[in-house]
Amino acid sequence: MNNSVRIVEVGPRDGLQNEAAHLPAATRVAFVERLIDAGLSTIEVGSFVSPRWVPQMAGTDTVLRSLGSRPGKAFPVLVANEKGLDAAIAAGAEEVAIFAAATEAFSKKNINCSIAESIERFRPVAEKTLASGLRLRGYVSCVLGCPYEGEVHPDQVVWVAIALRELGCYEVSLGDTIGVGTPTRAVALIDQVADAIGVERIAVHFHDTYGQSLANIFASLQRGVRVVDAAVGGLGGCPYAVGASGNVATEDVAYMLGGMGIETGINMQKLLNAAEYITSALGRVPTSRVYSAIRPLSRL
Repeated sequence: MNNSVRIVEVGPRDGLQNEAAHLPAATRVAFVERLIDAGLSTIEVGSFVSPRWVPQMAGTDTVLRSLGSRPGKAFPVLVANEKGLDAAIAAGAEEVAIFAAATEAFSKKNINCSIAESIERFRPVAEKTLASGLRLRGYVSCVLGCPYEGEVHPDQVVWVAIALRELGCYEVSLGDTIGVGTPTRAVALIDQVADAIGVERIAVHFHDTYGQSLANIFASLQRGVRVVDAAVGGLGGCPYAVGASGNVATEDVAYMLGGMGIETGINMQKLLNAAEYITSALGRVPTSRVYSAIRPLSRL
C-alpha cells in the first residue's frame, strides 16, 4: 500500500456552507491559517456562488486574497459559472472545482437543470479555467444514494465521472452526500469508476450519517484511492438531504491513517486546536470521536 494519503480539507467550504452561522471572512482566514499550521496542504477555502443562495460563502474573495499564493499549498474554490470563475481568477485562485450530481432529481433540486445540462454549462468554465493555467477539480454528488431517487447504480456515476474528466478535471471526488454507503457498495463503485478514469484520479468524500465513513474510506484505500476529503470537527451536512450529518471528521481520518502507518503530515494537537477554534465560533464543540477521546474535558 502506498504510504501516504492526501487529505483535502473541505471544512472552510463544504463544512461551513451547511452550517447555520455566517462567519466573517476574518474568522475564516484565521481558521484556514490554523489548518495550515496543522500540516494540511490542500484546503478548499470557499466558493464563488451567489450570496443569495449560499450566504455563508460571502467574502470568499477576501479569504483568498488574504491567504495569497503559498508554495506547496493549494487553496481550491468552488465555482458555479463563468461569473464565479472570473471572480475567483480576480481574487488569485490557482485551482477551482466544478460539480455535478449522479441523479437527475438531485441535479434539478440542487442547480435546477439536468445532469447533461450541468455538464454543458460547465464546459466554458472548464475551458477558461484550463486556458488560464488553473487546475480543475470535479465533484460528483449522491454517488451511493440520493434523497429523492434512493440507491444509485454505479453506471450513473461512471458516466458523470467520465464527463468531468473529459472537461479536464485532474481529479474527481466521489461524494456520498447523504452518507448511506457501506464498504461493499463503495468498493464496487470505486472499481467501476477506476476502470473508466483511473484510480489515481479518484478522491472520496463521505458523510457520516450512518457512521460508515471510516469503514468506507478504509475499503477505498484497499482499492488504491489516495485522496480523501474531510472536514475538521465533522463540519457540515446537506441542505437537500434531511437528516444527513456532516462530513467525516479530518481528525478521525488522520487518526485511522496514522494507526495504519500511512503518512498524512498532520499534527493532531494543532488539528484539534483548529477544530476547537471554528466550532467555538459556531457556538458548539467538535463532534468527532477523536476529539471526544483526546479532549473530553473541553466538552464539559
